[in-house]
This record gives sequence, C-alpha cells and structure tokens, in this order.
Amino acid sequence: MTGFDEEFPYPLVPTDWLAQAIDEEGVRVIDASWRMPGAPPALLDHEKRRLPGAVFFDIDAIADQQASLPHMLPKPEEFASAIGAMGVGRDDRIVIYDDSGIFSAARVWWTFRVMGHDKVSVLDGGLPKWLKEGRPTIPGRASPRPVRYEIGAARPLARDAADV
Repeated sequence: MTGFDEEFPYPLVPTDWLAQAIDEEGVRVIDASWRMPGAPPALLDHEKRRLPGAVFFDIDAIADQQASLPHMLPKPEEFASAIGAMGVGRDDRIVIYDDSGIFSAARVWWTFRVMGHDKVSVLDGGLPKWLKEGRPTIPGRASPRPVRYEIGAARPLARDAADV
C-alpha cells in the first residue's frame, strides 16, 4: 500500500488510500471529533454519519480524570482498556479523522504515539474532504469486538510543568 510505510507511518493518509484500504484486516478507523464545552457532543454527529467501520474516541472520557485540567494523557492501563474496547489492537494500522478537517484528530494521533503505537496516521482533510469526494458514510455506532490492547514502549513526547 502506498502512503503508509511499515517503517515510518506518514502523519497524513490520503482519502484515496483509506477508501481502498478501509475494509482490509488490521485497518481501524477512529472518529476523534470533539466540541467545545456548551456545544452538543460530537458523538451525536458521529451517530448520524461516520466513516464505515469507524469507532468514536471520546477525548473527554479517555483522559486523566484525576487531573485538574481537561484532556490530560490517560494512564497507560486506562488507555489500553478504552482502546481495546474499541476493537483496536496493537498491530492495527489506525487512521484517525475528525469532522472539522484536522482539529482534534491530531491530538488523538499524538496520544497514540505517546503510548507507543507506531502505525497511526491522520486522514488528510478529515470528514469534510471525504464527503466532498462523495465517499460513503453510515449511521449509528459501531459494535466492535473488544480485544486486548498492549501499550508499546512509551515515548517521552509529553512534558510536565517542572520540565518546562
């Protein structure tokens, strides 16, 4: 497959690559759409229209719930539990998108990278580009078969206040 090398996962995957690979074994699609507080939750739009096979990554829920700030990195074991419940495995190729084009998807991409997942990319142009090209969407939530997700070697991509 072009655009997604085993050795170096490109940060962006083109929509034509995903359209060809979306049904392949080991390719997982994640909707990382998010809304500012006070707006209706992104999950409502996800349930109306999502890419085939896409599961929803709730940025508010998959975070350190003990932190005083929102969206802080979750504990590795909590991340693994949430991702495994989405049916995503350690060896899967993950393509993340959002419904703004490229807004919250990059945050989820970074979270996977921190947790040691190498084969992860963001869909270039996200849902808006996918729709503009007339590609299919489906309604409802996915019902993935849960798997055991193993955290990879953590990367020191995050810093705390003391580091700064």
